[in-house]
Amino acid sequence: MSETPDSEPLGAIFRRLIANTGPISLAHYMGEANARYYSAKDPLGTAGDFVTAPEISQMFGELIGLWLADMWINAGREEPIHYVELGPGRGTLAADALRAMKRYGLEPGVHFVEGSTALKDIQLETVPGAQWHHDLSTIPPYGPVLLVANEFLDALPVRQLVMTPEGWRERMVVPEGEKFVCVAGSQPMEAAVPEARRQAEVGTIIETCPAAAATVYEVAGRLVEQGGAALFIDYGHDQLRDGSSLQAVRSHLKVDPFINPGEADLTAHVDFATLVPIAQSRGCKWLGTVPQGRFLRNLGIDARAQALAQTAPQHGPAIEAAKERLVGEGQMGLLFKVMGLACPGWPGGAGF
Repeated sequence: MSETPDSEPLGAIFRRLIANTGPISLAHYMGEANARYYSAKDPLGTAGDFVTAPEISQMFGELIGLWLADMWINAGREEPIHYVELGPGRGTLAADALRAMKRYGLEPGVHFVEGSTALKDIQLETVPGAQWHHDLSTIPPYGPVLLVANEFLDALPVRQLVMTPEGWRERMVVPEGEKFVCVAGSQPMEAAVPEARRQAEVGTIIETCPAAAATVYEVAGRLVEQGGAALFIDYGHDQLRDGSSLQAVRSHLKVDPFINPGEADLTAHVDFATLVPIAQSRGCKWLGTVPQGRFLRNLGIDARAQALAQTAPQHGPAIEAAKERLVGEGQMGLLFKVMGLACPGWPGGAGF
Protein backbone atom coordinates (compact mmCIF):
# COMPACT_ATOMS: atom_id res chain seq x y z
CA MET A 1 0.00 0.00 0.00
CA SER A 2 2.87 2.40 0.76
CA GLU A 3 3.89 2.04 -2.91
CA THR A 4 0.77 3.94 -4.03
CA PRO A 5 1.62 7.21 -5.82
CA ASP A 6 1.60 10.11 -3.38
CA SER A 7 -1.06 11.96 -5.39
CA GLU A 8 -3.79 10.28 -3.33
CA PRO A 9 -3.80 11.13 0.40
CA LEU A 10 -3.07 8.12 2.58
CA GLY A 11 -6.14 8.92 4.69
CA ALA A 12 -8.38 8.30 1.65
CA ILE A 13 -6.66 4.95 1.00
CA PHE A 14 -7.15 3.95 4.66
CA ARG A 15 -10.86 4.89 4.53
CA ARG A 16 -11.39 2.75 1.44
CA LEU A 17 -9.48 -0.19 2.93
CA ILE A 18 -11.40 -0.02 6.23
CA ALA A 19 -14.75 0.26 4.40
CA ASN A 20 -13.91 -2.88 2.40
CA THR A 21 -12.15 -5.08 4.98
CA GLY A 22 -12.86 -3.63 8.44
CA PRO A 23 -10.70 -1.83 11.04
CA ILE A 24 -6.89 -1.88 10.64
CA SER A 25 -4.45 -2.36 13.50
CA LEU A 26 -2.63 0.62 14.97
CA ALA A 27 0.64 -1.05 13.89
CA HIS A 28 -0.61 -1.17 10.28
CA TYR A 29 -1.70 2.47 10.47
CA MET A 30 1.65 3.65 11.91
CA GLY A 31 3.74 1.50 9.56
CA GLU A 32 2.04 2.76 6.40
CA ALA A 33 1.94 6.36 7.61
CA ASN A 34 5.71 6.40 8.31
CA ALA A 35 6.52 4.57 5.07
CA ARG A 36 4.69 7.33 3.16
CA TYR A 37 6.21 10.08 5.31
CA TYR A 38 9.84 8.98 4.95
CA SER A 39 9.71 7.81 1.33
CA ALA A 40 9.94 11.17 -0.36
CA LYS A 41 11.19 13.92 1.94
CA ASP A 42 14.05 15.09 4.13
CA PRO A 43 12.27 15.60 7.48
CA LEU A 44 15.32 16.90 9.35
CA GLY A 45 16.52 20.36 10.32
CA THR A 46 14.90 23.72 10.94
CA ALA A 47 13.10 23.63 7.57
CA GLY A 48 11.86 20.08 8.28
CA ASP A 49 9.82 18.58 11.10
CA PHE A 50 12.38 17.66 13.77
CA VAL A 51 16.07 17.88 14.70
CA THR A 52 18.17 14.92 15.89
CA ALA A 53 21.25 14.96 18.14
CA PRO A 54 23.88 14.77 15.32
CA GLU A 55 22.32 17.88 13.72
CA ILE A 56 22.53 19.79 17.03
CA SER A 57 26.32 19.43 17.39
CA GLN A 58 29.31 17.63 15.85
CA MET A 59 30.28 16.62 19.42
CA PHE A 60 27.59 13.93 19.43
CA GLY A 61 28.91 12.03 16.40
CA GLU A 62 32.54 12.57 17.40
CA LEU A 63 32.02 11.00 20.83
CA ILE A 64 30.15 8.05 19.29
CA GLY A 65 33.11 7.57 16.90
CA LEU A 66 35.61 7.70 19.77
CA TRP A 67 33.55 5.15 21.73
CA LEU A 68 33.54 2.76 18.75
CA ALA A 69 37.29 3.26 18.15
CA ASP A 70 37.99 2.59 21.84
CA MET A 71 35.99 -0.67 21.70
CA TRP A 72 37.77 -1.78 18.52
CA ILE A 73 41.27 -1.00 19.85
CA ASN A 74 40.63 -2.81 23.17
CA ALA A 75 39.22 -5.80 21.29
CA GLY A 76 42.46 -6.20 19.28
CA ARG A 77 41.93 -4.06 16.13
CA GLU A 78 40.45 -6.89 14.06
CA GLU A 79 39.89 -6.23 10.33
CA PRO A 80 37.97 -6.10 8.05
CA ILE A 81 35.58 -4.04 10.17
CA HIS A 82 32.17 -2.61 9.23
CA TYR A 83 30.47 0.59 10.42
CA VAL A 84 26.71 0.01 10.12
CA GLU A 85 24.09 2.67 10.76
CA LEU A 86 20.36 2.09 10.87
CA GLY A 87 18.36 5.09 9.62
CA PRO A 88 21.37 7.39 9.13
CA GLY A 89 19.37 10.58 8.46
CA ARG A 90 21.54 12.98 6.48
CA GLY A 91 24.72 11.01 7.21
CA THR A 92 25.84 13.69 9.70
CA LEU A 93 26.45 11.30 12.60
CA ALA A 94 28.41 8.92 10.33
CA ALA A 95 30.57 11.72 8.91
CA ASP A 96 31.44 13.04 12.39
CA ALA A 97 32.02 9.53 13.83
CA LEU A 98 34.19 8.39 10.88
CA ARG A 99 36.32 11.53 11.16
CA ALA A 100 36.94 10.84 14.87
CA MET A 101 37.66 7.11 14.26
CA LYS A 102 40.21 7.88 11.55
CA ARG A 103 42.42 9.69 14.07
CA TYR A 104 42.87 6.32 15.82
CA GLY A 105 43.55 4.28 12.68
CA LEU A 106 39.99 2.95 12.36
CA GLU A 107 38.71 3.22 8.76
CA PRO A 108 35.79 0.79 8.47
CA GLY A 109 33.65 -0.05 5.45
CA VAL A 110 30.45 2.01 5.71
CA HIS A 111 26.99 0.46 5.42
CA PHE A 112 23.71 2.37 5.67
CA VAL A 113 20.35 0.68 6.19
CA GLU A 114 17.99 3.24 4.66
CA GLY A 115 14.62 3.15 2.92
CA SER A 116 14.19 6.82 2.00
CA THR A 117 15.18 7.80 -1.54
CA ALA A 118 15.25 11.50 -0.62
CA LEU A 119 17.68 10.90 2.26
CA LYS A 120 19.91 8.54 0.21
CA ASP A 121 20.80 11.41 -2.14
CA ILE A 122 21.89 13.58 0.82
CA GLN A 123 23.81 10.69 2.43
CA LEU A 124 25.69 10.11 -0.83
CA GLU A 125 27.05 13.65 -0.67
CA THR A 126 27.88 13.48 3.06
CA VAL A 127 29.51 10.02 3.05
CA PRO A 128 30.50 9.24 -0.58
CA GLY A 129 31.91 5.76 0.11
CA ALA A 130 28.83 4.33 1.82
CA GLN A 131 26.98 1.22 0.63
CA TRP A 132 23.20 1.03 1.00
CA HIS A 133 21.07 -1.84 2.23
CA HIS A 134 17.33 -2.33 2.53
CA ASP A 135 17.82 -4.32 5.74
CA LEU A 136 20.54 -6.05 7.79
CA SER A 137 20.46 -9.29 5.76
CA THR A 138 22.87 -8.01 3.10
CA ILE A 139 25.51 -6.61 5.50
CA PRO A 140 28.77 -8.65 5.06
CA PRO A 141 28.58 -11.83 7.18
CA TYR A 142 32.28 -11.70 8.19
CA GLY A 143 34.35 -9.27 10.28
CA PRO A 144 33.22 -7.33 13.36
CA VAL A 145 30.30 -4.90 13.15
CA LEU A 146 30.22 -1.46 14.80
CA LEU A 147 26.54 -0.55 14.69
CA VAL A 148 24.75 2.68 15.59
CA ALA A 149 20.99 3.29 15.58
CA ASN A 150 20.11 6.86 16.63
CA GLU A 151 16.37 7.62 16.71
CA PHE A 152 15.65 4.57 14.57
CA LEU A 153 13.63 2.27 16.83
CA ASP A 154 11.14 4.99 17.86
CA ALA A 155 9.71 5.24 14.32
CA LEU A 156 9.01 1.49 14.00
CA PRO A 157 5.29 0.61 14.25
CA VAL A 158 3.94 -0.25 17.68
CA ARG A 159 1.14 -2.61 18.53
CA GLN A 160 -1.18 -1.61 21.36
CA LEU A 161 -3.27 -4.00 23.46
CA VAL A 162 -6.05 -2.70 25.70
CA MET A 163 -7.80 -4.37 28.64
CA THR A 164 -11.59 -4.30 28.08
CA PRO A 165 -14.43 -5.71 30.24
CA GLU A 166 -14.27 -8.75 27.89
CA GLY A 167 -10.48 -9.19 28.25
CA TRP A 168 -7.42 -8.10 26.23
CA ARG A 169 -8.01 -6.77 22.71
CA GLU A 170 -5.81 -5.15 20.06
CA ARG A 171 -6.34 -1.42 19.44
CA MET A 172 -7.66 -0.90 15.92
CA VAL A 173 -8.08 2.24 13.83
CA VAL A 174 -11.34 3.43 12.22
CA PRO A 175 -12.41 6.75 10.63
CA GLU A 176 -14.54 9.18 12.61
CA GLY A 177 -15.49 12.35 10.78
CA GLU A 178 -12.37 14.10 9.46
CA LYS A 179 -9.94 12.03 11.55
CA PHE A 180 -9.26 8.49 12.73
CA VAL A 181 -9.76 7.03 16.21
CA CYS A 182 -8.72 3.90 18.11
CA VAL A 183 -11.26 1.24 19.06
CA ALA A 184 -10.88 -2.17 20.70
CA GLY A 185 -10.80 -5.07 18.24
CA SER A 186 -13.05 -8.13 18.52
CA GLN A 187 -10.40 -10.88 18.75
CA PRO A 188 -9.20 -12.06 22.19
CA MET A 189 -5.49 -11.19 22.59
CA GLU A 190 -4.57 -12.76 25.95
CA ALA A 191 -1.87 -14.85 24.26
CA ALA A 192 -0.04 -11.69 23.14
CA VAL A 193 0.21 -10.29 26.70
CA PRO A 194 3.05 -11.52 28.95
CA GLU A 195 1.56 -13.62 31.76
CA ALA A 196 2.93 -11.32 34.47
CA ARG A 197 1.00 -8.39 32.98
CA ARG A 198 -2.33 -10.05 32.18
CA GLN A 199 -4.08 -9.04 35.40
CA ALA A 200 -4.83 -5.36 34.84
CA GLU A 201 -7.56 -2.78 35.28
CA VAL A 202 -9.99 -2.12 32.44
CA GLY A 203 -8.55 0.61 30.20
CA THR A 204 -4.91 -0.42 30.72
CA ILE A 205 -2.87 -0.17 27.51
CA ILE A 206 0.27 -2.20 26.81
CA GLU A 207 2.48 -1.13 23.93
CA THR A 208 4.83 -3.55 22.16
CA CYS A 209 7.11 -3.10 19.16
CA PRO A 210 7.71 -6.41 17.34
CA ALA A 211 9.92 -4.68 14.73
CA ALA A 212 12.23 -3.24 17.42
CA ALA A 213 12.44 -6.66 19.08
CA ALA A 214 13.30 -8.30 15.74
CA THR A 215 15.96 -5.66 14.98
CA VAL A 216 17.70 -6.06 18.35
CA TYR A 217 17.47 -9.88 18.07
CA GLU A 218 19.17 -9.79 14.67
CA VAL A 219 21.87 -7.28 15.71
CA ALA A 220 22.67 -9.28 18.86
CA GLY A 221 23.06 -12.44 16.76
CA ARG A 222 25.44 -10.63 14.40
CA LEU A 223 27.58 -9.36 17.28
CA VAL A 224 27.86 -12.85 18.77
CA GLU A 225 28.74 -14.46 15.42
CA GLN A 226 31.02 -11.77 13.95
CA GLY A 227 32.25 -9.73 16.91
CA GLY A 228 31.58 -6.06 17.43
CA ALA A 229 29.51 -3.61 19.44
CA ALA A 230 26.29 -1.63 19.04
CA LEU A 231 24.72 1.54 20.42
CA PHE A 232 20.94 2.07 20.31
CA ILE A 233 20.12 5.70 21.17
CA ASP A 234 16.52 6.82 21.46
CA TYR A 235 13.95 8.35 23.72
CA GLY A 236 12.28 5.76 25.86
CA HIS A 237 12.26 4.03 29.23
CA ASP A 238 14.33 1.35 30.95
CA GLN A 239 11.50 0.17 33.24
CA LEU A 240 8.27 -1.55 32.10
CA ARG A 241 5.38 0.91 31.68
CA ASP A 242 1.72 0.91 30.71
CA GLY A 243 -0.04 3.45 28.50
CA SER A 244 0.16 4.81 24.96
CA SER A 245 3.25 6.83 24.02
CA LEU A 246 2.29 7.36 20.36
CA GLN A 247 2.92 10.92 19.19
CA ALA A 248 3.27 12.88 15.97
CA VAL A 249 5.56 15.80 15.12
CA ARG A 250 5.24 18.22 12.22
CA SER A 251 7.17 21.49 11.79
CA HIS A 252 8.71 20.97 15.27
CA LEU A 253 5.27 20.89 16.94
CA LYS A 254 3.28 18.00 18.37
CA VAL A 255 0.20 17.29 16.26
CA ASP A 256 -2.64 14.75 16.35
CA PRO A 257 -1.29 11.41 15.03
CA PHE A 258 -4.76 10.54 13.71
CA ILE A 259 -5.12 13.49 11.34
CA ASN A 260 -3.52 13.45 7.85
CA PRO A 261 -1.57 10.16 8.16
CA GLY A 262 1.68 10.18 6.18
CA GLU A 263 2.24 13.92 6.65
CA ALA A 264 3.82 13.84 10.13
CA ASP A 265 6.50 11.76 11.84
CA LEU A 266 4.84 9.13 14.06
CA THR A 267 6.93 7.82 16.96
CA ALA A 268 6.58 5.94 20.23
CA HIS A 269 8.83 5.58 23.27
CA VAL A 270 11.32 2.73 23.01
CA ASP A 271 10.83 0.00 25.63
CA PHE A 272 14.49 -0.73 26.44
CA ALA A 273 13.47 -2.91 29.40
CA THR A 274 11.98 -5.48 27.01
CA LEU A 275 14.85 -5.28 24.49
CA VAL A 276 17.65 -6.18 26.94
CA PRO A 277 16.55 -9.80 27.58
CA ILE A 278 15.95 -10.23 23.83
CA ALA A 279 19.61 -9.36 23.14
CA GLN A 280 20.78 -11.56 26.01
CA SER A 281 18.77 -14.50 24.64
CA ARG A 282 21.31 -14.63 21.76
CA GLY A 283 24.22 -14.78 24.20
CA CYS A 284 25.03 -11.11 23.58
CA LYS A 285 26.64 -8.93 26.26
CA TRP A 286 24.52 -6.04 27.56
CA LEU A 287 26.80 -3.15 28.53
CA GLY A 288 24.03 -1.13 30.15
CA THR A 289 21.22 1.32 29.43
CA VAL A 290 21.92 4.84 30.69
CA PRO A 291 20.54 8.36 30.12
CA GLN A 292 22.13 10.11 27.13
CA GLY A 293 23.32 13.01 29.29
CA ARG A 294 25.27 10.73 31.63
CA PHE A 295 26.72 8.74 28.70
CA LEU A 296 28.00 11.85 26.88
CA ARG A 297 29.37 13.38 30.09
CA ASN A 298 31.20 10.13 30.90
CA LEU A 299 32.75 10.26 27.40
CA GLY A 300 34.02 13.81 27.99
CA ILE A 301 31.56 16.13 26.24
CA ASP A 302 32.32 18.95 28.72
CA ALA A 303 36.04 18.93 27.85
CA ARG A 304 35.23 18.66 24.13
CA ALA A 305 32.88 21.66 24.31
CA GLN A 306 35.56 23.66 26.12
CA ALA A 307 38.17 22.79 23.48
CA LEU A 308 35.82 23.78 20.64
CA ALA A 309 34.97 27.07 22.36
CA GLN A 310 38.68 27.90 22.79
CA THR A 311 39.31 27.24 19.08
CA ALA A 312 36.34 29.41 18.04
CA PRO A 313 35.49 31.82 20.91
CA GLN A 314 32.85 33.59 18.82
CA HIS A 315 30.84 30.34 18.80
CA GLY A 316 31.29 29.70 22.54
CA PRO A 317 27.70 30.45 23.62
CA ALA A 318 26.26 28.37 20.72
CA ILE A 319 28.55 25.42 21.59
CA GLU A 320 27.50 25.58 25.24
CA ALA A 321 23.80 25.79 24.26
CA ALA A 322 24.14 22.77 21.95
CA LYS A 323 25.88 20.76 24.67
CA GLU A 324 23.15 21.68 27.16
CA ARG A 325 20.51 20.53 24.67
CA LEU A 326 22.22 17.13 24.39
CA VAL A 327 22.89 16.54 28.11
CA GLY A 328 20.45 18.76 30.05
CA GLU A 329 17.93 16.83 32.14
CA GLY A 330 15.07 19.02 30.92
CA GLN A 331 16.24 18.62 27.29
CA MET A 332 17.49 15.32 25.77
CA GLY A 333 19.74 14.26 28.64
CA LEU A 334 17.27 12.23 30.68
CA LEU A 335 14.50 11.22 28.26
CA PHE A 336 16.97 9.80 25.73
CA LYS A 337 18.66 6.52 26.65
CA VAL A 338 21.76 4.77 25.30
CA MET A 339 21.76 0.95 25.25
CA GLY A 340 25.10 -0.74 24.59
CA LEU A 341 25.58 -4.29 23.32
CA ALA A 342 28.77 -6.20 22.52
CA CYS A 343 30.12 -9.57 21.52
CA PRO A 344 30.83 -11.66 24.67
CA GLY A 345 34.59 -11.64 23.89
CA TRP A 346 34.71 -7.85 23.54
CA PRO A 347 35.50 -5.42 26.40
CA GLY A 348 32.96 -3.53 28.50
CA GLY A 349 32.32 -0.07 27.05
CA ALA A 350 33.18 3.33 28.49
CA GLY A 351 30.28 5.54 29.51
CA PHE A 352 28.03 2.88 31.04
